[in-house]
Amino acid sequence: MAGLLDLLNSPMGKQLISGVAGQTNQPENKTADVLSMAMPLLLGAMKKNVSSPQGAQGLMSALSNKHDGSILDNLGGLFQGGVDDSVIQDGAGILGHVFGGKQPQVENALSQKSGLDAGSVAQILKIAAPIVMGYLGRETSQSKVNDSNGMNALLGSMLGGQPQQNQSLITTLLDADGDGSILDDVAGMVMGSNKKKGGLGGLLGGLFGK
Repeated sequence: MAGLLDLLNSPMGKQLISGVAGQTNQPENKTADVLSMAMPLLLGAMKKNVSSPQGAQGLMSALSNKHDGSILDNLGGLFQGGVDDSVIQDGAGILGHVFGGKQPQVENALSQKSGLDAGSVAQILKIAAPIVMGYLGRETSQSKVNDSNGMNALLGSMLGGQPQQNQSLITTLLDADGDGSILDDVAGMVMGSNKKKGGLGGLLGGLFGK
């Protein structure tokens, strides 16, 4: 199975990067930076969500209905003439569900690290989220996943190609103090008050080369 970074380096990934860059009027290299950071975070947050049976059921229901992977069949058409508003609305809904109230902190953190403003990062995330869901939906159906254990394993294997520091980033951002609360320390990181685990800033610095 292809990991996320393989996906971004594939022809489909290059089409995704250039399409999102064109849609948001941002340079392709910066768009690629944001996507390479944001996609593992999206999947990492979903992996936390599926640790409960309700979370897994909700995700699998969305994947079998709306997000079955068909969006990937015509990425060229998706970006030609501009991304449809319904896709962006859908992306906003996915982000709200996955990141909850921490979404602004995630956007700010990605903005600081990529050098793009938070509004552009938010647009990139909204377009990327339905495509990540479509990719996940396709993998779910091809792997015949039908329960939370299978979903957890699938997400783990998609994240498995991550460099070590990226895995550390996901773990640290998604549950820095081990209490099960998603992305609870991003706020501290963005505000610069790292009172829980001092290593977070260093981790991020190492990952993003800043």
